Amino acid sequence: MSKRVGVLTGGGDCPGLNAVIRAIVKTSKLEHGWEVIGIEDGFEGLLNDRTRPLGLADVSGILTMGGTILGTTNRGNPFKWRAIRDGKPVVYDASEETLEVIKDLGLDGLIVIGGDGTLSIANELHKRGAPIVAVPKTIDNDLAATEITFGFATARQTATEAIDKLHTTAESHHRVMIVEVMGRDAGWIALESGLAGGADAILIPEIPFRYEALIDMIERRREHGRHFSIVVVAEGAAPAGRRPVYQLSADETEPPRLGGIGMIVAEKLQMITKVETRCTVLGHIQRGGGPTPSDRLLATRFGVRAVELIAAGRLGLMVALRDGMIVDAPLAEAVEMQKLVDPEGELVQVARALGISVGDR
Repeated sequence: MSKRVGVLTGGGDCPGLNAVIRAIVKTSKLEHGWEVIGIEDGFEGLLNDRTRPLGLADVSGILTMGGTILGTTNRGNPFKWRAIRDGKPVVYDASEETLEVIKDLGLDGLIVIGGDGTLSIANELHKRGAPIVAVPKTIDNDLAATEITFGFATARQTATEAIDKLHTTAESHHRVMIVEVMGRDAGWIALESGLAGGADAILIPEIPFRYEALIDMIERRREHGRHFSIVVVAEGAAPAGRRPVYQLSADETEPPRLGGIGMIVAEKLQMITKVETRCTVLGHIQRGGGPTPSDRLLATRFGVRAVELIAAGRLGLMVALRDGMIVDAPLAEAVEMQKLVDPEGELVQVARALGISVGDR
C-alpha cells in the first residue's frame, strides 16, 4: 500500500542530519514507492504551512553535507506556541492544531529527527495520536536509549583537532589554554576529546570542580618543567556548590543560554597562578562541517530503520544502536532519562590513571 511519510529536523543542527533525510527519501521511494513530505524548520513548518515534496533529486549529493536541507530551530514547541494576538505576544497550547495539520497532510508516518527536547515534544504528540517514529540526534550523546547518537563523533573530532592545535601555541608561549566545548548536562564531548587530545584537566557537568585542584595541577606541571597546560571544560561544568554559567539574551522572550565558564576559569587561574591564560570557545564550530564516515553510516542506518518501522506499522518508537545493531525502543522510555557520564566510570578512571585532573581532587 502506498503511504505518505513526513520528515522534520528539530533542535540544534548537527552533522549527519542530511544523511538521515537522504536515507529516508531513498528507502521510501526505491523500496516502497511512497511519497515523502519535507517539513521545514521543525514543528514550526507544520504550524506555518512550510512543507514540500522530497524526491530523489532533492537528496542527491547531500550525504556529505553538514546542517539540514529542511532547516531546524530550537523554538516552535507546539505545546508552548508563541504568537501575537491583539498586538500582544501570547503563549498557548497549539498541539491540537498540529495534530490537525498532520491529519490534513495525510501522513501515515512522521519521522522526527531530534534530541531530547524535540523527541519529548514528539512523544507528547504521539500520545495524542500522531503517527510518529523518532530518530535520535545530538552532539551531546546524552540519550540513554541508544549507545551513541550521530553527530557526536564529528563534534568529538572537531574538538580534538582544536585541542591538538592549541598544544603548540600553549607550549610556545608557556600558557594555560582553556578550551570550552559544548555539553549542557553531559560531559561526553569534553571527556572524550580531552582524552584523545591529551588534555591536562577535563571539567564536566557531572563532577563539580575545585579551583584548588586545577591550581595544584598547574603547579605540579611547572615543577616538572612543563610550563603550559591544556584544560578542557564543558559549557555546563560548574565549581562545587555553584550553578552553571548562563548568558542572558537581549530578547526577554529567549531563555538564558549556557556559556562563559571557560572565561571565568581562565581569569581565576591567571589571577592566582600568575600564568598567562587564554580561553578558546569552540561553540557552534562543533555543530558544523560534514559528518565523519561513522556519523554518515550511523545516520543512514537510522534513516532506513525508521522507514522500515513505518512499513511494519510500528509507531511510537525511536531507532537506536545497541551492541552494534540497529534496534528500536519505545519513545516514552527513550526520553525518560539522560545518559550522563558516570563519575566513577571507566573513562573517568582512565583519565585519573593518566594523571589528568577532573577537578575534584
